[in-house]
This record gives sequence, C-alpha cells and structure tokens, in this order.
Amino acid sequence: MPRDFQAPFTLPTGASEVVCVRHGSSSEGDGDADGHHDPVLNARGIAQADAVAARLGVLPAAGLFVTPLQRTAQTAAPLAHRLGLDPVVVPGLREVHLGAWEGQFTARMKAHDPVAVDVLNAGRWDVIPGAEDMDAFSARVLDGLEEIAARVGPDATAVAILHGGVIAEACRQATGSRPFAFLYAENASITRLLRLPSGRWVLRSFNDIAHL
Repeated sequence: MPRDFQAPFTLPTGASEVVCVRHGSSSEGDGDADGHHDPVLNARGIAQADAVAARLGVLPAAGLFVTPLQRTAQTAAPLAHRLGLDPVVVPGLREVHLGAWEGQFTARMKAHDPVAVDVLNAGRWDVIPGAEDMDAFSARVLDGLEEIAARVGPDATAVAILHGGVIAEACRQATGSRPFAFLYAENASITRLLRLPSGRWVLRSFNDIAHL
C-alpha cells in the first residue's frame, strides 16, 4: 500500500532515528579535556537538562549517547535516569576543535572579529588558525552518526546529546545545504535525523524548543 504522507509520522520500516539534543547552557569556565574546551553546565543548563528529560523520558529509546565532553554527560544524566539507560560515549561526535578560538567562539563573534567574516564566507572552521580540518570534521561526524545507528539497529530510536557545531554539520550533510545553514541550534533543543535503509540520512525536524 502506498505511504500516506498525511498520516501521523511513524518510523519508516528499516530506518533508525537519532534524536539529537544540543547540550544545556554551560559555564564560562576553562575546563579542558585533551585540548578541548570542557566547561560544566551552569544553573540554566541544569534546568534545561531536566526539561529534556521530561520531554524525552517517554521515548522508547534503544540507546543514549554522549560525547567525551562533560557538558553532554551532565545534560544526559536526568534522561538516563528516566530511561534506565547508561550513556555510551561516542568520541567522534565531540565538538569541532577551533584552535586559537577554542572556548572563545561566542566572544569572538560578538566582538566582530575580522576572521569571523572569513569563516562564515568560506563555510569552513579551518579558516581559524589551528582549527580542525573541515573535511576531517565532516567525516568523523558522519562516522559517529553511523556508529549510533549501527548500535541501535533498524526500526529503533536513539538519543544523542551533542554539540552545536556537530548538529549543524549533521544537518548540512542530511540536507545538502550550504555550510553553517544550521549553525545556531539552541541549547537543549531537539533535532531529529533519520537513517533510511538505503543509508541516506534525512532531517525530520530542527531546533525544537517546545519543552523549554
């Protein structure tokens, strides 16, 4: 029977869904993890993590995933308790490394740093001195998503607590958009990606903040 595209959404047969949550708001601290900026959640971020748990705690999630950076683990903690799942760390989905701008992106953008214009025009993080190679970043994001889909398998939903740059890149790959088109996902927002049986990734929704 042909698919009824006016019916309520159901996961296509054989597909895997990755519910991507951007971590909660973080502090201005200078925590470090192998050279990556690694701050903890601030009070607002902790409240956002609770809101995410209330929203997604009813999902039939087959797995919960985080990155090596502690703000994702902290955001996941209330949801892990509700779902009864132990978060799995996916190293390939850590945030893009910004070299000389590591931990300074927001401040540099607000200050209208001249390099920011070059970064946005080029659509590449590696315009920033010492930043991670853009092609390598893109490849590891895809590998990380594929790892999650493989772990939960077809006809299943995973939740992944991720970073803004990673979510933007995942959405770019799924839609074929221009670089940085999805850069500004809000803290604790929800973005849904599907991996179809063909291996193609598609974007179902972006930056859902109804729970906040």
